[in-house]
Amino acid sequence: MLKVQEIRELIKLIDQSTIDEFTYENDGEKIKLKKQVQTAKQPAIAKVVQEQAEPAPESAQPAPADSTKPAPEVQQETQANRDGTVEIKSPMVGTFYHASSPDAEAFVKVGSMVNEDSTVCIVEAMKLFNEIEAEVKGEIVEILVKDGQLVEYGQPLFLVKE
Repeated sequence: MLKVQEIRELIKLIDQSTIDEFTYENDGEKIKLKKQVQTAKQPAIAKVVQEQAEPAPESAQPAPADSTKPAPEVQQETQANRDGTVEIKSPMVGTFYHASSPDAEAFVKVGSMVNEDSTVCIVEAMKLFNEIEAEVKGEIVEILVKDGQLVEYGQPLFLVKE
């Protein structure tokens, strides 16, 4: 079975590519990833692909669709590094859950110590409940989302002081 980090890398690669659907099978296990393409965005994507096919001066090249996203992330990471915390981010789009069931205790609370392999939450995507591991060692200093909240890919879920 693929690890969470490997799935994250696959998601990033597919997101940055023109691939709309990806299926991975190994030893009877299957992972299928699909991009959600909205019809309003399709003409813009086709236009960008067409413009990139014809060489143009660098100043005339269209800006990538996600050109505004990297700058805030870099700024957040820099700010996070200054105060000694690290963000645990969502590896997928889905619904965030603090615990394995409504009547169970939360996996972590503010002040909880975590290791790289500690489960910190569950993100439900397409009826699959995915346990999310901390992947860092330290203390949970802030929980950034509420139980049952929808989360996006790459959205910070927790702040951890290493």
